[in-house]
Amino acid sequence: MARYVVTGAAGFIGSAVVDRLLAEQNEVVGVDNFSTGQPRFLEAAQQNPRFTLHRRDLLEAEALTPILSPDVAVVFHLAASADVRFGPERPRRDLEQSTIVTSNVLESMRKTGARRIVFSSTGSVYGEAPLFPTPETCPFPIQTSLYGAGKLAAEGLIQAYAESFGLWATIFRFVYIVGERYQHGHVLDFAAQLARDPTRLRVLGDGTQRKSYLYVQDCIDAMTTALRAEGQKKVEIYNLGTDEIVTVNDSIDVICQELGVKPRREYTGGDRGWVGDNPMILLDCSKIRALGWRPRLTIREAVRATVRYLLENPWLFSVAAT
Repeated sequence: MARYVVTGAAGFIGSAVVDRLLAEQNEVVGVDNFSTGQPRFLEAAQQNPRFTLHRRDLLEAEALTPILSPDVAVVFHLAASADVRFGPERPRRDLEQSTIVTSNVLESMRKTGARRIVFSSTGSVYGEAPLFPTPETCPFPIQTSLYGAGKLAAEGLIQAYAESFGLWATIFRFVYIVGERYQHGHVLDFAAQLARDPTRLRVLGDGTQRKSYLYVQDCIDAMTTALRAEGQKKVEIYNLGTDEIVTVNDSIDVICQELGVKPRREYTGGDRGWVGDNPMILLDCSKIRALGWRPRLTIREAVRATVRYLLENPWLFSVAAT
């Protein structure tokens, strides 16, 4: 039985990772400050004697140090402020939650002898990429979001710690992740709007933005596939996504079909919804596919599963309103 630490354990992806690790009979230590994490997401985990939860703020430099030790198999560092839209309104938040928190995690690992980290990065680090599908080796253009810049800085710190102190790192650059426990992003925003008023829908941008999405369980399958691969380098970087793409209008069609509504769409205009919103995101995922991983759900199937979950858990609509 291996021992794992998961930061952001009460979040969307973090709680799903906790459940998967417990299902595989591991010992799991969860860490969350509950600024955005949901206690309900950990209700099942808390019934498991192999799970321990710590309420800690990772902005405190030594918050993680008492929890780590050389016998920790992997630190899944998934804690983050995950909504790119609010960067210009809260410019320090991405620095703190993506970069400074990661620096604190790495320092705690160095001090305690924990040696392997998994980091949740983002396809936003590519900015407005010059190449589609975008491979891991694509040169970075100018950063277009504070969120992406914060994640890229964190990646740089992880790589430097790996070289300087012998850490091993696996960095995953995600597309938009959807599925059960999803709690931010346009699928939730649109479903919440339509729950309040099914006759109209406000859409940021012109609806032609082209995006790639990945079902959360497929995401975790990809992560576990990469971690089990042999012969890894000290730092491995993987894009995680699907080979397909949809427009925002396409995803609206799926959401409306699931809800049984036909709202009037009101567009704010332009080819992007907010500062830092890239008109197209499509990642080249051939590296992770070469390990044998394939997503089980298409984008449309994943969006449908997300809407069904939201309908079963309408309390999440209040999250979209905050």
